Order: sequence, then C-alpha cells, then structure tokens
Amino acid sequence: MPSYAAPTRDAQFILHHVLNAPKADIPGYSELEPEFTAAVLDEAGKIAAEVLAPLNPVGDAEGCTLENGVVRTPTGFKAAFDQVREGGWPGLDLPEEFGGQNMPYLLNTAVGEMFSAANQAFTMYQGLTHGAASAILAHGTDEQKAKYLPKMTSCEWTGTMNLTEPHCGTDLGLMRTKAEPQDDGSYAISGQKIFISAGEHDMADNIIHLVLAKIPGGPEGIKGVSLFIVPKFIVNEDGSLGDRNGVKCSKLEEKMGIHGNATCVMDYDGAKGWLLGEEHKGMRAMFTMMNEARIGVGMQGLAQADVAYQNALAYAKERLQGRAVTGDENPDGPADPLIVHPDIRRALMDQKSFVEGGRAFLLWGAKMIDQSHRGGDEAAEGMVSLLTPVIKGFLTDEGFDMTILAQQIYGGHGYIEETGMSQFARDARIAMIYEGANGVQALDLVGRKLAQDGGKHVMAFFDMVKDFCRENDGEAMTDFVVPLKSASKDLQAAGMFFMQHGMKNPNAALAGSYDFMHLFGHVCLGLMWAHMARAALAQLAAGDGDPAFYEAKLATARYYMARRLPATRTHLARIESGAEPVMGLDADQF
Repeated sequence: MPSYAAPTRDAQFILHHVLNAPKADIPGYSELEPEFTAAVLDEAGKIAAEVLAPLNPVGDAEGCTLENGVVRTPTGFKAAFDQVREGGWPGLDLPEEFGGQNMPYLLNTAVGEMFSAANQAFTMYQGLTHGAASAILAHGTDEQKAKYLPKMTSCEWTGTMNLTEPHCGTDLGLMRTKAEPQDDGSYAISGQKIFISAGEHDMADNIIHLVLAKIPGGPEGIKGVSLFIVPKFIVNEDGSLGDRNGVKCSKLEEKMGIHGNATCVMDYDGAKGWLLGEEHKGMRAMFTMMNEARIGVGMQGLAQADVAYQNALAYAKERLQGRAVTGDENPDGPADPLIVHPDIRRALMDQKSFVEGGRAFLLWGAKMIDQSHRGGDEAAEGMVSLLTPVIKGFLTDEGFDMTILAQQIYGGHGYIEETGMSQFARDARIAMIYEGANGVQALDLVGRKLAQDGGKHVMAFFDMVKDFCRENDGEAMTDFVVPLKSASKDLQAAGMFFMQHGMKNPNAALAGSYDFMHLFGHVCLGLMWAHMARAALAQLAAGDGDPAFYEAKLATARYYMARRLPATRTHLARIESGAEPVMGLDADQF
C-alpha cells in the first residue's frame, strides 16, 4: 500500500526563508513564527499520514453508493470526517465570529496540500464547504451569515456549488434551471445540475447548496444568472432543521477517479432557495467561490504529484534492476537499485523540481490572497487574479504528467492497482477538467487577464522578475538569474506577439493561449526556484540548519533551470507560428 509523509520541512523553508511570512506587513502574519507554524503543520501532517492516507485506497476501491436517495460514503470516512471536524481544521482561516480560527489563508493552503495529497476525494468535502462559506461571507446578508456560517465553519453542515447542467458546462448562459419568486421572499428552484461534488452524503446533518439559476424575465444569457442558497433541510428561525427541501440526488456518476467523493446528479423540484447577492449578478458571487476553488484545484494537481513522487522515490531506492554503467553500486546484491540509472534520475528530478517549485508558487499565491483580503492590497489582488489561471492550469497539467512519470518508474507494477500508483494518476486527471477546463483557463489568461486594467498586472510581473535579476546579479546566483532572464524574455516576446497580431486576427492569440499558460507557468516556477536558491545560499553562508538540505535545494534549482525552464523556447516558437497551422483544416477535413 502507498505511504505519505507530510512535507513539513519544505513548507517551513518556504514560509520562513523564501516568503519571510512573519515579517510581512499583513494582518495576522506576525503570529506565524516558526515554532507556531511547525506545531500546526506537524499536527496536520500526522492526521494526513495516519488518518487520511490509509483511507485513500479504501475510498478508491469502495466508492460511494446511492440507496433510497441516501449516499453512503466509504468505510471509515465518517469517523475521519468527525476527527477532522473536532480538530477545527475546516475553519482554520475562517472568521472567529463564526467559530473559525482566523488564521491566514497561507497556513490553510499549506495544510490543505497535506490533506489533499493524503486523500483528495475525502478532502473535497470540506474544501467545497469552505468555498461555499466564503461566497456567503462575501455576498450574504447578516441574517444569512448568522444562519449558515457557524455550522458550515465547523462542517456540521457542508456546502456545494451547482453550476453545470447536462447541456451546458462552460457556457453557463445556456442554463435552464429556473428560480420563480415566491410571496415570502424565497424562490422556487427547478432544474437539474450534474457533476455536483459532495452533492449528497452521510457525513453532515445538512448540505447547503449554492445554485445558479435564472429568474424569469431577466436578461438573456449569462447576464440573467442569479445565485441562490438552497439547503437540503430548511433551517428554522431558531437554527434547528425543519422539512426536507425539494432537492435530491437522483444518480451517482461512475468516474475515472476520486471514487470516494460523491459526484451527483441533483434534481431541484420547486426547492426553496434564497437569493445570495443581487439579482442577475450570480456570476459575480459565484466567482468568489470559483477563484478560491481554482487555487484549490491547482493545489490538488501539486498534491497528487507529491504523493506519487514520494512513493516512486522509495521504490527507486529499493527495487533492484540492472547494474550502473559506471560500475556496481550494490556489489553484495544481485543488481543495483533503480535510482543509479540516469533516466530514472531524470524522471525523479523532473518530479522533485516540479513539486518543490510548485509548492513555492502555490504558497506565494496564497500569500498574495492574504495581502489582498487582509491587507487591502489592490496590486496583490490584480497579480493573483492574473496568476490564478496559471496556478490552476499549469499545476494540474504538470501535476498529472508527474503522476504518470512516477507510475512509469514502477514499470509494470505501476499498472497494477495494488501499488496505488494508478489511483494517483486517475485522481489527478480530474483537476485538469473541473473548475474550468485548462483550455478555458488559457483562454481566460490570454483573452481577459493579460489586458486587465490596461495590462498593468502583467507589466508588474515583468518588473518583478527584472528587479529580482538586477538585485541578485552576483556570481553565486548566475546559474539561476541568467536562465530566468532568458525565460522572461520569451514570455515578453509571446505577449508582444499577441499585441501585434491578436487584434487583427484573434485566432492568432487564442491558438497560442495554451502554450502561453505553460510558458508563464515555467517562468513562475523559475522565479520561485531563483528565490529558493537565494534563500538556500543565505542559509549555507550563515551556517544555519542542515547543509545537505540546502545543497539539495541548489542542485534541484540548477536542474530546473537547465532541464525544465528551456521549455519556454518551444512554447514561444509554437505561439509565433500563429493561427495558420491550427486553423488550416476545414471541419470536414478532420
């Protein structure tokens, strides 16, 4: 059975030596001293490794079952959910007034990665609840907040987001779910939603659905969509649970992965709902939830890559196959371990450099969210808005690829279910699709985010890289600064190509959008590795900590710069080929 160890040491390195969290001018960050964050991460790591990870193969094998309208979760899930709930983990960063601990989103993200790596399907139940609670917190009335948030913060009640319908996914303006106004101020919600994660289950007393629907007579298309709170059980004035609402799960989807999470078809038959936010402004409210969810999905891609890498590394050290070409490494045994072979090293280094670089990227994004939400920093808000499709798209694409590389190290044993490597790949695959498929993320990045606020956020990113390179232009940093400069120039050249050709021929920009998202992602990881290299050099110079840890950081940084970052040249060449190679065939020629 696979194992998992929480990356507490690496997270601490990023929090304290790369991001310098306690010194950041962000409310609540002064409390993030190393001893405090270590205590939180150590405890979270124990739960992840000892409680959640052993249930991961159980959830995969058993899945969920639908019996008479009730969804049963896999063996052990409810007891584990109770344990996570009792520890206060679901409300780690939610406001104290609703029962949360009001810790920074940064720390919640570090914990979330551990939980997701240990058991992605399980962690989705609380993750979706957090997103729904955030939407109510941002757009709900005081009455709605008081009614729903305390129980959602504790996960006594869980939450969902209901967008997709059988005939519409990304194009939500086509939705048919209706919300008929009622005399008591509520709405009667009727329609069907599909692919609803955690839509029905047996681990909470109530489920608070956030449902997109159209009020009759409203504007056409996406401008006529509103968001509604639709509880599974009506909540009485005194907070007790009343009648069952007109919403039910009619089917569980059979999926490639995340079997332990109930993916439901939800039928709404005149269910009582209450408007969240303004009429016809549903997408504004839903995007509060979706932007958080997209960061969380990027985290899932990273997390599955990490747990797969951990197991592939252990296997490569133990499995004896062949002899090293430079001479026997294990002369007393019948063969040498896999890890002596250069191609195995390549695969492991690809994984290690992605996982550690991606973790820094993710936590940097979480810090910017805190800068925006806690500190009111508009520049940080603009930067994280720009980078959200990169975090989601790049980390999930690359994360899935890394689970495949990890599986490959096992050879035929990686294809056998008992090793668990198949599950990591299958669970990671959905992250490239939900919360906006990665092709849509790329279109959002190029079609909307680059030009947002006159392009000042992408220009700020270029200036950030330029300033870092100028400030660290010493011999010790040459291996990191020179490749980063080159990659950043590729990114700027791609942006210039879009400016020169996109207005005349929009397809020229959109045909290159996916490559641009990956080009941007590589530059972001290159920037993170340069920051980590600088921090590692500083720690070595100060004689502080374990030299082997920092030397490994520098070697991994050099690997990324030499072997991974040059991918920006390929992406640029593909972007500059324009739309013609992509659009060259008529539809009937395919």
